Amino acid sequence: MSLNVAPELLAQAEQGEIQERDFVATVRESLPYAYNLIAGLADKLREGDAEFADNQTPPPSEAERGQLLRALASNAIRGSLERHFGITLAFMNCHRVAAFRPGTENGSTYEKFTSTRSQILNQSPEFRDC
Repeated sequence: MSLNVAPELLAQAEQGEIQERDFVATVRESLPYAYNLIAGLADKLREGDAEFADNQTPPPSEAERGQLLRALASNAIRGSLERHFGITLAFMNCHRVAAFRPGTENGSTYEKFTSTRSQILNQSPEFRDC
């Protein structure tokens, strides 16, 4: 299961739409490693002039890696985090997450980061089973 959903939020969802802030709070509580990593990248991006901020450090355990994969593999979670932090996310391998400024998805830096060439060049044997 990706998220630990409070019974109240589940009941609300069964009745209709939920507030995105409530969904993001559930993500923060359920996937703290992923949430905090993305929050840190968003802060780093806002603080500087770089075109993107990224993480190249592997998660400390498979549990944290699982959180990251669940957060980025879900369109709902990923989209909510992007809107919440005002960023665009890109992801490669098992842990390299990058935060870009919104609107840069058609720029050369984003295209280079997300290209098939970059994916191939960023491979190593330790990523095979991640």
